[in-house]
Amino acid sequence: MKSMGKAFWRAAVLLWGAFLFAALWAPPLHAAIGKETVESAWPRVAAAAEMKPIAITYEEEKAPNAWVRFQSSDNYSVHVTEGLMKVLSTPDEIAGVLGHEIGHVKLGHYGQGVTRNVGWTLLGIALGRVGGVAEVAGSLGMNLAESGFSREQEVAADDYGMDLAVKAGYSPWGLYNAMKSFKDNGFKTEPSGFNSHPPTDRRLKHLENRAKEIESGK
Repeated sequence: MKSMGKAFWRAAVLLWGAFLFAALWAPPLHAAIGKETVESAWPRVAAAAEMKPIAITYEEEKAPNAWVRFQSSDNYSVHVTEGLMKVLSTPDEIAGVLGHEIGHVKLGHYGQGVTRNVGWTLLGIALGRVGGVAEVAGSLGMNLAESGFSREQEVAADDYGMDLAVKAGYSPWGLYNAMKSFKDNGFKTEPSGFNSHPPTDRRLKHLENRAKEIESGK
C-alpha cells in the first residue's frame, strides 16, 4: 500500500510539474482579427458615412496602423496593416479605427494629395533608418507616426469615429479598447511637444469619457 501511495504522489507531482511547465513556457494566447472581420466592418462603417465601400488594401507591416490615401471623394484608398489586425481582437475595435480614419476625410483634414503615411516616411528619413519603419515605431512609441495631422484633428477624428461606429451598429468603446490594446502592446505616445498625436493616456481618458457620454445619451 505504501509503495502504491508513493507511486500515486510521485505521479501527481510529475503531472503538476508538467502543468506548471506548460503554463510558464506556453506562448500567451492572443486574440487577433482576420481579414473577414475587417471586410465585414468596413462596408457598414462606410455606409454610415455615406462613402463608397472600396476594397481594403492590406499592408505587410508589423506596426499597427491604418490610413487613407486621399485625392478626392472619388479617388481614395483605405489601408490596414497586418500588425493592426494582430493587435485588435473585436469587430468593435476595427470599426472604431476605421471610423477614425473616415473622420479625417469627412472633417476635411486632408489637403489635396496629402496622405497619412507621409509621416512614416519622414520619420524614417529623420532617423536614417528608412525601411525599418515597424522597428522605429515601436522604439519611439509611435511618435510622429502621423505627423500630417494636429493633436486637435486627432481628437476630432476620435470623436467622429466613435459616433460613426455607433451609427454603424458598433459599441462606442471600440476605439477606446483599440487604443488600450496599442498601449498594452508597447505602442504608446508619450507627452512631448515633438509629437503630433495627443499623449496616449490623455487620449484614453478622453475616449473613456466620450464613450460614457454616448452610452448615457448625452
